[in-house]
Amino acid sequence: MRIESVDFFYLSMPQVTTEADGSQDALLVRIAAGGLVGYGECEAAPLPSIAALVCPLSHGSCQPVQDSVLGQNINNPSDIQRISQLVAYQSMDLLQAAHTFSGIEMALWDLLGKSTDAPVWKLLGYQESFAKTPYFSVLFGDDPAITFERAKEARQKGFQAAKFGWGPIGLGSASEDREHFQAAREGLGNDGLLLVDTGQIFGEDVEKASQRIGAMEEANVLWFEEPFHAHALEEYGELVKRSGKIKLAGGEGAHHPSMAKHLIDFGKVGYVQIDCGRIGGIGPAKLVADHAVAKGVTYVNHTFTSHLALSASLQPYAGLKAHEICEYPGQPKSLALDITKSHLALDQNGQIKAPEAPGLGMEINLEALNSYLVDVSIEVNGQNLYKTPQFEI
Repeated sequence: MRIESVDFFYLSMPQVTTEADGSQDALLVRIAAGGLVGYGECEAAPLPSIAALVCPLSHGSCQPVQDSVLGQNINNPSDIQRISQLVAYQSMDLLQAAHTFSGIEMALWDLLGKSTDAPVWKLLGYQESFAKTPYFSVLFGDDPAITFERAKEARQKGFQAAKFGWGPIGLGSASEDREHFQAAREGLGNDGLLLVDTGQIFGEDVEKASQRIGAMEEANVLWFEEPFHAHALEEYGELVKRSGKIKLAGGEGAHHPSMAKHLIDFGKVGYVQIDCGRIGGIGPAKLVADHAVAKGVTYVNHTFTSHLALSASLQPYAGLKAHEICEYPGQPKSLALDITKSHLALDQNGQIKAPEAPGLGMEINLEALNSYLVDVSIEVNGQNLYKTPQFEI
């Protein structure tokens, strides 16, 4: 098959706020080849990623991403790897390229799976897709009472685990944060898995981050996610020495497998969390999963948007039975839910699996997406480089 087109669709809620909710807009990718269509999703600001796709040539190592993709053959997994390497070489100075190509790479796997009648996880070499225990992923409330209600909602919806992130945590005192941890634990119950994500709020301040460890131990928190910036490997390693039974988690900020591997090797995280929409796609995420297994670290997906992205995020570790925790968007905006016609629902045991259907196993809800479509046109010196494509319903 020959790649005939690469289309990017900028989708957005009518109003976007500053809350740390990545489901407020989306960049949907459509790839056409051999009479088939594959879909992916970039986890990045849509407009810079569109610009990286079509931008004028700057020089040999700063070429538009589409120039390394259009016209390429796509018949087996090695073709995806070859295209990925070409993008990395020809767009190495285009720093948005990794995010831009991530959605393209997802769509290529979806396309290849459809052409071979196989789910992506089988193309990755797994023989079985094992059930994962999803955690209800939400933001901390503005006050502990709201956090408590969100924790109760998680249990009412059948989740055995919940993660609370961002919100007011780290903005006030350690004692104020403790109230939120306790509220989450009370709402979740003693038997639920409780995870905490502080969204890099402590920067590189190990002392301030360590002040929250005691309260997390009291609330029986499983992991302390993203205390620092993604590059703060030394600080991660130092906090590990102080964190006792609370393991550190991170990796969603990695936009290259080496970044995630360094977080494992030097940051000493116990859980590495990879977003296929940022790291370069499903193939690079699988490399991290393999490294995590070798190092005795637990691999976890990262996704906070649509069920298309959720399916993609499960593929790199679908066949790893012992790596059983997965992120599940708890309160996504309507846009994220409307991207696909079906959703990965919890089974009677409160678990989910990567789909058995070909590709990513998700059908795009084209009829619902027109209302979210953002009209974009990019013109340089009178030449139109990009205009919002149309959905073919």
